[in-house]
Amino acid sequence: MTTTSKTTARAYQVVNPATGEPGEAFPLADDGEINEALAASQAAFESWREVPIEERGRIVARVAELFTERRDELAAIITEEMGKPLPESEGEAEYCTEIFNYFATEGPSLAADQEIKAIGGGRAVIQKLPVGPLLGIMPWNYPYYQVARFAAPNLMLGNTIILKHAESCPKSALAIQQIMDDAGVPAGVYQNVFASHGQIADIIADPRIQGVSLTGSERAGAIIGELAGKNLKKVVLELGGSDPYVVLDTEDVKEAAANAWATRLENTGQACNSNKRMIVSEGIFDDFVAELTNLAKDLQPGDPAEAAEGTYAPLSSRAAAEGLAEQIQDAVSKGATLHAGGTLSEGPSAYLAPAVLTGITPEMRAYREELFGPVAVVYKVGSDEEAVKLANDSDYGLGGAVFSTDEERARKVAQQLEVGMANVNGVGEGADIPFGGVKRSGYGRELGPLGMDEFVNKRLFYVAD
Repeated sequence: MTTTSKTTARAYQVVNPATGEPGEAFPLADDGEINEALAASQAAFESWREVPIEERGRIVARVAELFTERRDELAAIITEEMGKPLPESEGEAEYCTEIFNYFATEGPSLAADQEIKAIGGGRAVIQKLPVGPLLGIMPWNYPYYQVARFAAPNLMLGNTIILKHAESCPKSALAIQQIMDDAGVPAGVYQNVFASHGQIADIIADPRIQGVSLTGSERAGAIIGELAGKNLKKVVLELGGSDPYVVLDTEDVKEAAANAWATRLENTGQACNSNKRMIVSEGIFDDFVAELTNLAKDLQPGDPAEAAEGTYAPLSSRAAAEGLAEQIQDAVSKGATLHAGGTLSEGPSAYLAPAVLTGITPEMRAYREELFGPVAVVYKVGSDEEAVKLANDSDYGLGGAVFSTDEERARKVAQQLEVGMANVNGVGEGADIPFGGVKRSGYGRELGPLGMDEFVNKRLFYVAD
């Protein structure tokens, strides 16, 4: 549907954030190509829905295999496109194998008919039927994983997919399309389109599209949610987060801080459910912050393709790095303490030294805004009640975690978190664990059993006595 070019329209453009150097560019699809994709998606749905789910599962299982078989190639692409350290890029490709395998294996039982009690007599069954063509709008921070968790359950259900990826990730988008084609996914069942924002609005309005899934910013979610509502389309929104990470007590402050720091630096801090607000009891706060500072202060910028020890990777773009630096400087100018890091590299690369911030107060941008990068914001609290109040004082509600040597104490605090995913002494993650939030973090769920429940016709099938 699209052809590559280094001289044509640059709406979809690779720019290596480690160097700032532009790479391959890809032209936008024209309106004719968009219409062809919609027609192909509808036509493919009519046949794909009739393929037995076990057969669909065999194709989805082959998709899973190809993600691991092509791991090295896939990893190199996203390290170039968005600066992810190469070992993490390899891990992301392998995680996609886990996701596609989970749904290939568990999908038939998750989509099976469910008989319910019919008090008035007869037999009542809830069927889970596909609804039709879907639009997926996916972000740059996990170019493969985000697509996998949307595509895998819906391919199993018998829906068809039109996929609009981030403008900075065209090569990974095409690599996914190639995997689908090579795995035997029929033509029209999964289609990548290099669509413009205006074309996305037209696709959502098209009567053939039955649902939309977006992972992205709060701003993007508001736009897509409005378009979907206007056109009476089901929508799933996975948006931003500012997850609380509550440390009530620990037997080893150094280890607790090291674990918190490693979590915060995963994907260079560019994860929706990263521990963006560390809330630490006053008895261990000073030692906790000192250890974070020690971990941060000697890091040096490094090539993400090498991911050498003691180095950090760039953010996804120069604009992202500059925006995060502005948030840090706003906090410092209003009285926050920057213990380490926060230094922005000279352009055009996108390096920002991992930072440790304390003394954040409500008048600072960092108190309410999501810090989408390697910044550990640490708050001191004097009681469990204060920890809960601070944790819930957020417009976001994606996830949260509570740590304590007293599990019951941690459970009590975690039960009070206003989030979609509450965790105790660890974070539950995996293809079988549902993912999603509340408040301005969006709505709907992906992965696990709930991932099969969003874009389905839960049809009642009733047979009278």
